Amino acid sequence: MFSSPTPAPGSRAIANNALRNAGLIGADRDATMRDATDKPGGRKASSKIRSHRPRVIDIKDLRNPRSKAAMQAGPSEPLTIRGAGMRTTRIGAGGPLGNPRVRIKSKPVEVWREVVRKRWNPETQFLNLESLIDEEILKKNNIQPPGYGGGVKDAAVIFKLAKELTPKVKTLSLSNNKLQGIHLQLLSHYLPDLVNLSLQNNNIRTLKELDFLASRRGRLLNLKELVLTGNPVQVNSVGQDGGEKYRRDITSRFTSLEVLDQVAIAQIAFDGPGPSTAPATKPTASTFPVGMGASFITGVDGGIVSNFLVRFFNGMDTQRNLLLNAYDPNATFSFSANTTIAARARVQGFHSSMPNQKKLTWAEWLAGGSRNLQRVGNHFDRALNSLHVGAEDAIKALAALPGTKHDITGPPERFCLDSFPILLGQGMGLLLTVHGQFTEVGTEGIRSFDRSFVLMPAPEGSRAKLNGWDVVIVSDQWTVRVYSSHEAWKPGPLLVQALSREEQQAQNAASAPALQPLTFDQQSQAALAAMPEPQRNLVMQVCQRTRLNVPFAVDCLTGNGWDLNRAIANFEEVKTTLSRDAFL
Repeated sequence: MFSSPTPAPGSRAIANNALRNAGLIGADRDATMRDATDKPGGRKASSKIRSHRPRVIDIKDLRNPRSKAAMQAGPSEPLTIRGAGMRTTRIGAGGPLGNPRVRIKSKPVEVWREVVRKRWNPETQFLNLESLIDEEILKKNNIQPPGYGGGVKDAAVIFKLAKELTPKVKTLSLSNNKLQGIHLQLLSHYLPDLVNLSLQNNNIRTLKELDFLASRRGRLLNLKELVLTGNPVQVNSVGQDGGEKYRRDITSRFTSLEVLDQVAIAQIAFDGPGPSTAPATKPTASTFPVGMGASFITGVDGGIVSNFLVRFFNGMDTQRNLLLNAYDPNATFSFSANTTIAARARVQGFHSSMPNQKKLTWAEWLAGGSRNLQRVGNHFDRALNSLHVGAEDAIKALAALPGTKHDITGPPERFCLDSFPILLGQGMGLLLTVHGQFTEVGTEGIRSFDRSFVLMPAPEGSRAKLNGWDVVIVSDQWTVRVYSSHEAWKPGPLLVQALSREEQQAQNAASAPALQPLTFDQQSQAALAAMPEPQRNLVMQVCQRTRLNVPFAVDCLTGNGWDLNRAIANFEEVKTTLSRDAFL
C-alpha cells in the first residue's frame, strides 16, 4: 500500500488562481480548499450522498480527469464547490476549466434588495410588495417569500431593506401574500411612519394578531388608511353584526385611522372656523354649566321616606336581625366593595390625613361575598352565590358584614337622597337612592356608601305591616366605597376639578365661619325623625347657621313660609331679643 502523496507546495495558490480565472471567487478573497488528505469527521461528513443533494468535491479532483469524482460527475448533475464565497456555483458539462455553463445564486439579502428596489416608487413613496410568489427574481433564485415558506426573519429582512429607501416609505402594500400576524411583528419597528397600509387577501385570523402593530406605544401613530379585506378576521366579522364590532375594535387599536377597508371612518367634528395657528390656551372654567341640586323627592310623602330611613339605619347599626320584617319574602340583596380610591379623594388626601383611615381593610368585605362583577368576571357560581334571595338569606348576609354607625342625626349635608315612583309589576313602587357615609365599628374609620332600594307599600296583614313598616324592601343594592367626602353632592356649583385639601379649607374659611357640630337631645331627634325630609333639611340648616334649637327653628321657618333665606333674615332681626332657652 502506498501512502497518499503530499501536495506540492503552492498547490493551494494554483487552485485559487484557477477559481479566480473561472470567475468563481473574487479577486480579493481566497477560497478555502481541502487537501486530498482531509478526512472530515462527524455524522454529517460521513453521511451518504443523496442524488437530490449537490455533492461536495474538491477542485483538485475535478482537475484530474481520472479521479473518481470527475468520472462520476455527469452532465446533468449539479456539483457544489467549497470555497465559493457564500455563493452556490452550479456547473454543467464541460468542467470548470473548459467552457462551463455557470449559474451563480446570489445571497438572499441581495436578492431581496433587488426586489425591493424594483418595486419602489420614490415619487409616490409607494412600495408595492404584492403577490411576491409571482416575482421572477425570487423564482430565478429559488427563494420563497414569507407566507409561502419564508419565515419571520425573511419578513424582517424585507422591512429592514425598506427602511433604507429614500424618501421614507409612506404607502406599503403586502396584499396576496398569505401573511399571518407573526410575519408583521417588526413592520412598525422598521417603518413607523407608514400612512397607508394594505394587508388585503392575507391570512390574519384574529384581532390579536394585529397587536404586533398596535399594542405598544409609538407604533404606527401616523397610519391613516388600513385595508384588511379578504382576511378571515374581516370576512368572519361581516356575518356577525355587519362588521360593526370589527370596525370598533380596529379603530380602538389604530386611533389615527381615517379609512378602513376603503370606507371612511366617521369623525366627530364641529362647525366652526378652520384650524388656528395661535397657541392653545388652558381652559379657565372651574365649574360645569349646571350646578348640583339638593335631594330630590317627588310622588311620595317625605315622611314615609324619612321614617323608613331612620328606622332602617338604626336597625343596621344595632340589631340587624330585626330588619327581617322590612324585607319582602322574595326580596333580593347584594353588596359590592369598591376598593378604588376616587380621583377627587386622592387629590384631597383623605386616606392619609384622616386619623383612622389607614386602619381600614377590605378583607372582611371581600370575604363576605362582594358582588363586584368586574372582579367576579366569568365565574358564574360566584356571581350567583353573591345575590341573596329571600329575607332570611339577606339578613344572614348582612349579619356577616362589619358593624356600622350611620350618623343620621348629624349634619344633613352628609347624606343625599333621591326618591320617585316607578312601575313595579302590575303596580307602583318607589325607587330610593341614598348616598352618605358611615363609621366602621372597630377601626372607627369612615367609608362612603351608595344604597339603592326598591320599595313597595307593605300589604295589609303582612309581616312588615304588622311590625310597623309602611313600606317593604323588594330590592336592596349596597355599594361600599373608599371615603370621598359629601362635597361631591353639595348643592351649588359643580367643580370641574377637585380642590386640594388646603384649597378646600381655605375656601370654606373664606365663605363661612367655622361651625360647631350639632348635638340634639332625644326629644329633638324624635321630632326631626318624624319630619318629611325636605323640612328636616331646612330645620337642620337653620339650627346649624343660627344655633337655634329644633322647636325655635321650626317656629322660625313656619312663620316665614318655610323659606330659608327669609327665616335667616328674620332671625338676624330678632336674635338680640331671644332668650337663652331658644338656643342649643
